[in-house]
Amino acid sequence: MGTISLVGFIIGACIFLFTLIAMKKTGKFYLAPIVTFLIAVFTVLYGLFKVRGFEGMGFGIIGAGILIAAIVGTSLLPFTQGLKKSEFNKVDKSILFIVPVLIFAIIGWTITLDKGYWINEEGVIVAGKDTSSYYEVSTISEGMKQIHIQLGEKYEGKHLEVKDVKTIGNTEITVKVVDKGKETGLPFIKIGLEKIVEPLVVQTTDGEIISSKFNN
Repeated sequence: MGTISLVGFIIGACIFLFTLIAMKKTGKFYLAPIVTFLIAVFTVLYGLFKVRGFEGMGFGIIGAGILIAAIVGTSLLPFTQGLKKSEFNKVDKSILFIVPVLIFAIIGWTITLDKGYWINEEGVIVAGKDTSSYYEVSTISEGMKQIHIQLGEKYEGKHLEVKDVKTIGNTEITVKVVDKGKETGLPFIKIGLEKIVEPLVVQTTDGEIISSKFNN
């Protein structure tokens, strides 16, 4: 969450700087915080009413970061009195070119960070008799899905980590069994997904296919 907020702040700062320089020809420097503020509000509203759900919350956090940049920029305006109405110089033109490229680069980088899943809970449970490995699908908020993966007694003392989640085409989840010391209990993990596309495949990195709880 902190990273997403920081991304929003950087984008907001870039928007503020771009608008501030772009206004040199008109001298209307006060538009820099106004434009940044309006973009922040639009981003939050877009996340709340258009995207919604888990992704919508991400847009809201980015919008909050942009809003913070608008507030900080407004507080710094009194220190920009040296800026006057004038034509663009070479530095101004460079900034007006570099800043949009930087904004799109940051947005692209943020998109690549979106793995399409998140971890709701992980840990171990007390081992019972004749416990076998299984997964169970449930619906959580906004129609999103959660997959609860529970490993059986032969994995007692191990832990589970997500190795890969394929969301293009059908959904495939690959988990890795790791040894983290002298733990006791059976490992489980709960993974949140926006949606599941059948046929769903849940497997370990060793190639073991984990069946649905209702098929065991």
